[in-house]
Amino acid sequence: MRKLNFSLLFGCAILVSFNPKKRLTDLPPDPAKPNIVLIFMDDMGYGDPVCYGGGPYQTPNIDKLAHNGIRFTNFYSAQAVCTASRSALLTGCYPTRIGISGAINHTSKIALNLNEETIPELLKRAGYKTGMVGKWHLGHKEPYLPLQHGFDEYLGIPYSNDMWPVHYDGKPWTDTSSFRSTYPQLPLIEGNKPIEFIRTLEDQATLTRRFTERANQFIKANKKSPFFLYLAHPMVHVPIAASEQFRGKSKGGLFGDVMEEVDWSIGSIMQTLQENKLLENTLIIFTSDNGPWLTFGNHAGNTSGLREGKGTAWEGGVKVPCIMSWKGKLPEGIVSNQLTTTMDILPTLVKFCSAPSPSQKIDGINLSEMLLGRSKESGRKEFVYYYDKNNLKAIRNERFKLVFPANSQTYGPPAFPNLNGFPGKYGTDSVKLALYDLWTDPGEDRDVQQLYPEAVNELNQRADYYRRTLGDGLTQTPGLEVRPAGAM
Repeated sequence: MRKLNFSLLFGCAILVSFNPKKRLTDLPPDPAKPNIVLIFMDDMGYGDPVCYGGGPYQTPNIDKLAHNGIRFTNFYSAQAVCTASRSALLTGCYPTRIGISGAINHTSKIALNLNEETIPELLKRAGYKTGMVGKWHLGHKEPYLPLQHGFDEYLGIPYSNDMWPVHYDGKPWTDTSSFRSTYPQLPLIEGNKPIEFIRTLEDQATLTRRFTERANQFIKANKKSPFFLYLAHPMVHVPIAASEQFRGKSKGGLFGDVMEEVDWSIGSIMQTLQENKLLENTLIIFTSDNGPWLTFGNHAGNTSGLREGKGTAWEGGVKVPCIMSWKGKLPEGIVSNQLTTTMDILPTLVKFCSAPSPSQKIDGINLSEMLLGRSKESGRKEFVYYYDKNNLKAIRNERFKLVFPANSQTYGPPAFPNLNGFPGKYGTDSVKLALYDLWTDPGEDRDVQQLYPEAVNELNQRADYYRRTLGDGLTQTPGLEVRPAGAM
């Protein structure tokens, strides 16, 4: 981190004290406090960006971000579902630790507890301006909206873009026997209040551009202060929709069109940072909340051959793309296979931004030494795969993954996907105890527990630790360190 020039700071202090018209916001940003742009995609699979094997569409801006930074190949979302994964990102905790699970909707009785300390809250204490644009999904009304969790401003939707009274064909839902008919219109919220409603697929098609423009406005308005921008795109979660500028233009159908518009968004953000001379003092993080929703077939992404997808504890559900870039600070063109997670972002930003650490226990690990090239290792030795309410489905160390007996949703036979925005059917798989060598078998095809009994024993012992501390629904074990969710 660059040392401060104290004589220069002292001179600036004198100038401010003797010039009452000189506002604090007119001073140049503190070079010791980098800006943060955190871009969080929805349901973007590990294999969706071209630099991770995606196509036949193009993602030149995402690929350029990877070329100019670090591309992670062993990066995990904390859970394979929306609300849980977002709570982990913002708090640095396994969702089970903070009482969060699933994907909440307008009837939910829980939300992210106001006692949990989030990234924007911690960075605000260090003098940051904080803004959020896009999908929230941690509580759909006051006092659990973004402004109550540390953001200075917010424009976005309160939960997933498919939580609305609209059929898969884009027409209003008329079947009153379906739970979908009970959804209210999808609100677009400014601050704490709805300002309009997303009623049609054409409305959905405006979201990527609209949220990008608002993100750019935030950057320009706060360029003289250190800032944290959280851009949580609703795409590529179904229903997918692209604006007229991108519709029908890719070689990958509508999904490809949406990917190319999202890629445009990343390029637009980068251009705004460059035009405002902010690139050299901005850490950009690009990642996803979980894997693709494969039941939607050609409206879903891909996992590059990983097993299953969203809604499962298999690799395709939780291994996601992640790119970090900071011009002149982080190494460029690096591919990292170190075990890392979204929970590690909070303690890493706290370090980079000289912000206070959370007062309560978290599960994230500070990655700053690895990111700066001072260490070859991330420091993370294991990761636990929770799903359902708090079922411990699996645990991995740097090499092996131990999967525990349980029922699992599956996209395989007899399930099958559907096309053009309509969901297919799920299946149920009875999972048996198995050990997978993720170094040689990332697709989780070959059970090697008989070859490595010591790995089974070691991972079982570590799993017992998590059962005691975070709980486990499969063994009916209450967690000693679990904190309650907020009650709506």
